[in-house]
Amino acid sequence: METAFSILSVLLSVFAILGTVDGLYLHLIRYRLYQHKESQTEHLTHTLRAILFPGIVYFLFVRQNCVPGFYIGLALVALDVIVLFADAWIEKDSRRFMGGLPRWEYILHLFVNGFHFASVALFLAVKIKLQTNGLTLVENFDTTSTYPVFRWLAVNVIPGAIALAALHIWVSIPKGAIIWTRWSTRIKCC
Repeated sequence: METAFSILSVLLSVFAILGTVDGLYLHLIRYRLYQHKESQTEHLTHTLRAILFPGIVYFLFVRQNCVPGFYIGLALVALDVIVLFADAWIEKDSRRFMGGLPRWEYILHLFVNGFHFASVALFLAVKIKLQTNGLTLVENFDTTSTYPVFRWLAVNVIPGAIALAALHIWVSIPKGAIIWTRWSTRIKCC
């Protein structure tokens, strides 16, 4: 199980880094999806996913021994999959203003979502135990002492994820979008 939590730590770390590049830099700074009428719905799907992610981390990874929390986490993952489907469905039309989704960003999206869902799938493989009488949940994780790096990562990803979700909401408000655009144009990169 130690190997699984080491892999989970890597998956969560890589997802957090790539997700920040995609969600903050590309969507909010470089392409300013919130400013373009045709990408408003895509921005909404990104905002919903940004809101769901801290809850997924909290209920699945942090509150591992809380059975009701586990089911809340699963429900959030299911909602995330539905929103991801909607996001992928509309993305082609949403990016017409920039000549379509760049191939490298499409590849980045594959990796971001791959690491995200790989971490969820691996955690579920560790958490759900198949027995002769059915499925049971492993409830005796003590990640505070046994897997402290994973626990630390999961706890510390949440504030940044909440901040990114709040920023997505902020730029959805006209005055917030004006302030963010004015501030973010000072960032000179790539």
